[in-house]
Amino acid sequence: MSEQPLAVRADAADSEGAAPEHQRLVVLTGMSGAGKSSALAALEDLGYEAVDNLPLALLDGLIAGGTLDRPLAVVIDVRTRDFTVERLLDTIDRLRERPALDVTLLFLDCDDDVLRRRFTETRRRHPLALDRPLSDGLALERARMEPLRARADVMVDTAHWTLGDLKRRLEDQLGLAPGTDTTLIAVVSFGFRHGLPREADLVFDVRFLRNPHYVTELRPLCGRDAPVAAYVDTDPDLDRFWSALTGLLEVVLRRQQGEGKSYLTLAIGCTGGRHRSVLLAERLGAWLQGRGERVTVRHRDLDRSGDGRGQRETMPSTSASATGGDTGR
Repeated sequence: MSEQPLAVRADAADSEGAAPEHQRLVVLTGMSGAGKSSALAALEDLGYEAVDNLPLALLDGLIAGGTLDRPLAVVIDVRTRDFTVERLLDTIDRLRERPALDVTLLFLDCDDDVLRRRFTETRRRHPLALDRPLSDGLALERARMEPLRARADVMVDTAHWTLGDLKRRLEDQLGLAPGTDTTLIAVVSFGFRHGLPREADLVFDVRFLRNPHYVTELRPLCGRDAPVAAYVDTDPDLDRFWSALTGLLEVVLRRQQGEGKSYLTLAIGCTGGRHRSVLLAERLGAWLQGRGERVTVRHRDLDRSGDGRGQRETMPSTSASATGGDTGR
């Protein structure tokens, strides 16, 4: 997935109120029912001017002159008059040629099962299923929108996210605070039995490690608990895996940041998303934080147990001189 740098210029205005050197435009699109209205409201809370269902023909007029008084977020999707994927991509490519405009294509996606449930619960009609079954409308939209998904700078899968999760993700990625133009790294633990995270850039499978699930006293615990960590630490291949993982990421991060990448999602999976993946995600987050990276850690499937221990948390960013303990095990 190709990304463009999301350079923040919130502090560029001078004391006389001159327009910032660069202005931000977020084009929000994606699957119907994936949460675009909620995302647009979240961006409005962050200080964006928000416009829903904007006809493509009006976009140029809205940003006429190449400057905006406020950052702008617009929703353009299959509901939009004169919408075609090709025309939207051509428009984005043309706008990106303007040196004073930072354009971000944000795509919201979701599993079809979740989308079907949302449409059933709200009793709303899918825009492409007015005269056909809902499943057919979803299939048609997914096929039609795939080129946009492939070109997105930021892709967010909302299937397992609360509204609070979505707001935090957008604030991390598209907030206007100065000094946040470095790569934001999201570490996500998950269970393969629940499916791959759609937003993952790199996926690491840790199912080869010893599984605490088969130890009776460890089964109700999770990867945040010391007895689980002690058990997994006895695996003879853990140290070698950790060295290889961090060595690979040192190279990847250097190249990603050198190319101005704004967001990187690392997913670590085990069978159920409760023990091994949680432990390694916590340690990877601490290792990245110790390097001075901006990092968040989220355990996608931990709360499926119903014990509340999978609550999402954001790790604070640290300075480059921050130090951490021995996270190699």
